[in-house]
Amino acid sequence: MLNKFEALRETMSMPDPRFPIKMHKSHFQQAGTVIFPHHWHEHLEFLFFESGEAIIECGSTPIMAKPGDLIVINSNELHYGVSLSSDVIYYVLIADISLLHSQFVDAAETKFIAPITQNRLLLHNHIRGDMATSACMLSLIDELGKREFGYELAIKSELYRLLTLLLRGYVATVLSRDEYAERIKNVERFEPVFRYIDEHYTQELSIEKLSGIAGLSRFHFSRLFKLLTGRTVTEYITAARLDRADYLLRHTPLTVSEVASATGFNDIYYFSRTFKKHKKIPPSKLRES
Repeated sequence: MLNKFEALRETMSMPDPRFPIKMHKSHFQQAGTVIFPHHWHEHLEFLFFESGEAIIECGSTPIMAKPGDLIVINSNELHYGVSLSSDVIYYVLIADISLLHSQFVDAAETKFIAPITQNRLLLHNHIRGDMATSACMLSLIDELGKREFGYELAIKSELYRLLTLLLRGYVATVLSRDEYAERIKNVERFEPVFRYIDEHYTQELSIEKLSGIAGLSRFHFSRLFKLLTGRTVTEYITAARLDRADYLLRHTPLTVSEVASATGFNDIYYFSRTFKKHKKIPPSKLRES
């Protein structure tokens, strides 16, 4: 069903396919850094923040993440992140819920595990100030880090506990099969648009052109685009250009003027003002550092 959306899909390999869960620690030292680009995958993902602040976009919702926050990314949910401060540290835990499948169809499987797997039961993305969920995450991080004898049992136990807490207090919505099909159809319809923007962001991109790619009227295209990404088309294109400019300033010897030209900004002064507004640092200062 999701073949058309493959361009933004992150291929997810597991260290042990027989025990499909993995964890790593991410550390970013500069504000304005893209910590991960727009992408999706079929697994549940949990981000647990230890220090610093970041904006995490889940679908159309921008979330201000702070230390102690848990960000839950549902299966097949488009997500994106950028650091807002220096010294951003967070843990990433990715789990294939098939790990919790029952050998026999029981109540837990029918009522909870299957709907999560089928992406029909969606969880809230942002959890703050919940000591119980934080304790579960810290225990999972500890067990996956130490991998002592019997850690597999401990991890499954804590994962069941975490899902129980989330299902009791943080269910965002339960989709019918028709609603789920509509959600996936919209995501598939816009995949060529996202890909076109990524490949042609240096050019002038009109609403007419992009809405034509999606096969929608200007009005419906703009409405659905904002619904899916949380941004207007102009905001999304500007963000794509600025993210590329950020990368070029950090990793190439190009001058600020050359970076502006290479990322579709014809006016260096507008580029500098826009970059500073969004990245919280002038491009010249980032270039120097």
